[in-house]
Amino acid sequence: MSRIYISAAHKSSGKTTISIGLCAALSKKGLKIQPFKKGPDYIDPLWLARASGLSGSIAENLDAQGDIEGCYNLDFNTQSKQEILQTLFKHSHNADISLIEGNKGLYDGVALDGSDSNAAVAKLTQSPVILVIDSRGITRGVAPLLSGYRHFDPDVNIAGVIFNLTGGPRHEQKLRAITEEYTDIPVLGMVRKNSGMELDERHLGLMPSNEDQHASQKIADIAQMVGDSVDLDKLIEIANSAPELTPVLSINKKEASSIANVSQSKTRVRIGICEDAAFGFYYTDDKQALIDAGAELVSIDTLHDHGLPDDLDGLFIGGGFPETHMQQLSDNESMRISIRDAIEADLPTYAECGGLMYLTRSLEWNDQKADMVGVIPADTLMHKKPQGRGYVELEATSEMPWGKSSNESSEVSAAKINDSKYTPIINAHEFHYSRLVNISGEGKFAYNVHRGVGITGDKDGWIYKNLLANYSHLRNTEKFEWAKQFVGFVREKARFKEHSLKDNVNRSL
Repeated sequence: MSRIYISAAHKSSGKTTISIGLCAALSKKGLKIQPFKKGPDYIDPLWLARASGLSGSIAENLDAQGDIEGCYNLDFNTQSKQEILQTLFKHSHNADISLIEGNKGLYDGVALDGSDSNAAVAKLTQSPVILVIDSRGITRGVAPLLSGYRHFDPDVNIAGVIFNLTGGPRHEQKLRAITEEYTDIPVLGMVRKNSGMELDERHLGLMPSNEDQHASQKIADIAQMVGDSVDLDKLIEIANSAPELTPVLSINKKEASSIANVSQSKTRVRIGICEDAAFGFYYTDDKQALIDAGAELVSIDTLHDHGLPDDLDGLFIGGGFPETHMQQLSDNESMRISIRDAIEADLPTYAECGGLMYLTRSLEWNDQKADMVGVIPADTLMHKKPQGRGYVELEATSEMPWGKSSNESSEVSAAKINDSKYTPIINAHEFHYSRLVNISGEGKFAYNVHRGVGITGDKDGWIYKNLLANYSHLRNTEKFEWAKQFVGFVREKARFKEHSLKDNVNRSL
C-alpha cells in the first residue's frame, strides 16, 4: 500500500504532466504503478493509465481476479468515504506504488469546510502529499506559501515539494535555499520549463491520449525529463512511509454473496461499447461494473467499422469529442445507418454527452455542419462557452426504463431503500459546449434536473424506444448502480426477443 498524493497550490500548476512523468519514470524502474485521479475526470486518467502501461483493450488489462487494470477515480460527490477507501484498497493490492493525482489546488473543493477537497482525500487515505509548485515569477515568496499550506491543516502530511517550470540554475538555487531555510519540507526536484513537457489542449482540457498519435513518444519524453529532475528514490521512500489501510467493506458478506450469485446465475449479454478517437470517456470502474453484472463488452469503432456486429444485445456510446471527428463520423454512413436501424429495432442503447450528440440529426461546429445518426429528432449546436459544467443532481421520473423489472436491480434497490445512506437523488456531472436545438415534438425524459442543465435545463435523459441518452455522465457507485440496472434491462429485452423468435418459429411450424 505504498502511495503518494500529487497536488498543487492551484490549478494549472503542471501536476498532471508531472504525474504522467512520475508514473512513466517509476514504471521504467520496474515498478508496477497504480494511478488514481481525484474527482470527475476522463482525460487525465487516460494519460495516467497509458503512462503506467495500463492502456489497451479490456482483455489485455484484466488481472488474475478478473478486474480491469486502469486508472480509477476517487470522488466525494458520487462515492462515500468507505467506497473511496475500498476502491483505493482493492486496486492497490498488486501495485508497488499507488499514485493519486488531485484536481485543482490542495485545499480547493466545492464545500466551504473543505470536506470534499484534495486535502480531505489525502487525510482519508493517509497519503503523503507531494506539492507541485508553479515557480514562474516567484522566489522568496515560496516560503510563506509553503509554510501556510503546511500549517493550514496540520493533519495533512505534506511530505515533499517539486518546483515546476523553473527558469534555470540560479532560480533553482534560490528556491532550494529559501525552502530549506524557512521550511522543513524536502525539495524533491526542479523541473525546468521545456516545450517538450507541454501537452496539447483544447476546449475541454488536454487532448485525450487516445486521439494523440504521438502520445507514447510524448510520455517517454516527459518521463525522461521528470526522471532526470526528480529524486525518485526519495519519492519512493516517502511513498513507502504511508501507513497500511484496512477499510471495512460497506456491505456485509451475506449481501455481497447474494448480489454476486444473482449476476453469476444469469447468461452473459453482449454489449457493444464505442471506443475510438471520437468516444473515449468511460470510467474504468463502470466498465468493471458492467462486466460484474454479466456483460461481455465488445469494442466498436464508429470511425472505421462498417456497422454493428449482428449479435449484440445492447450498445453503450460514451462521451468524447464527436465535434472534432464529425466529418469522419458523418462519412461513415454505413455505421450511422447500422446504429439507427438497431435502435429503431429496439436495441437497448445508452448514450452519454458525446454519444447523445452523435445520435441527433446533425452536428454544427465552427460554421461547419455534418449529418449524424438521426435517431434523436434534434440538431446539436456547439458554442464557444460551456453550456453545462459541473456537478449535477438528478431524480428519476416515472419514465425511467431501467431497473423496473430485472431481478438484480429490484433486489439491490430494496437493499438500498432499507439503507440509511439511500437517497433518490442521483449525483453525476456534466461538461459540454453544445446544446440540442430544433427539437421536434415532445420527448420523454428519464430525469428531472435539480442541479445542472441537462438537455432542457430541467430535464435530461431522452427516451426513445429502448434508448436512453443524456448529457449527464453517470458513475456506477453504491448510491446508484446504473451498470447493474442497464445490464438487467438489456438481459430482459434479450429474453423477450428470444421468446418472440421462438414463438414465431413455432407458429411457422
